[in-house]
Amino acid sequence: ADGFDVDGPGFGGGKQIRDEESGYNKNLFRIPKHYEEDLERVFIPHGLILDRTERLARDIMQDMGSHHIVALCVLKGGYKFFADLLDHIKTLNQNGDKSVPVTVDFVRIKSYCNDSPAEKISFVGEELSTLNGKDIIETGRTMKALLSKIKDKKPRMVKVVSLLVKRTCQSPGYRPDYTGFEIPDKFVVGYALDYNEYFRDLNHICILKENAKEKYRM
Repeated sequence: ADGFDVDGPGFGGGKQIRDEESGYNKNLFRIPKHYEEDLERVFIPHGLILDRTERLARDIMQDMGSHHIVALCVLKGGYKFFADLLDHIKTLNQNGDKSVPVTVDFVRIKSYCNDSPAEKISFVGEELSTLNGKDIIETGRTMKALLSKIKDKKPRMVKVVSLLVKRTCQSPGYRPDYTGFEIPDKFVVGYALDYNEYFRDLNHICILKENAKEKYRM
């Protein structure tokens, strides 16, 4: 077995990566030279991310494809997933028997310093007034705080899409409606996920070396 299992009901239909799964040798992939010494392993290759994202787009359109959708991106960590997900939704809109308007909005949340969640969650420059009475797809993390803000705008429907859900004892038990991958409690970077703003320019999701945390620590 390769460590990837499709979850049953209650896990958002995500692919489950087992605790013992260590990923792939980074030498099998193209890694930017400025990060070669900082990464332990490639955890989820870029191609697998894109394939999973395409399936999520199909599921979303099947469930919500009869409504005007406002796609809300959580910045900065969600921008790559958001862009690729919207590309797949756009393709389905163009090639399917039916299509719906999709508009976009953005909210920026700052909740991490180094590799630990910050005590205070900061919403930076959010503009959520466009959500009134709309159906929403949201991508990103720190859902409880953001969903509380969104609820005040009285949208007709809210669906949460998250590329990653981490199995951790600190989890509040919240599950998104759509999940790309359920992963062990590992600190990962890449595909717009950062460590103090570094590694967003890495295509694959990778495991960071412990000494790299000290190298880039604020």
